[in-house]
Amino acid sequence: MLRTIQLGTCVSIQGIFVRMLANGLMQVRIGDQLYVGRPVSRAA
Repeated sequence: MLRTIQLGTCVSIQGIFVRMLANGLMQVRIGDQLYVGRPVSRAA
């Protein structure tokens, strides 16, 4: 499933969902790279 996370105040990325971490952050995969950030809420 494609999910969006926010890495900083101005940087957000979309990748394949990997897992939710215990601290509330989300991990996504883009190619061979894993990124961790705050999940962006879904649009209504």
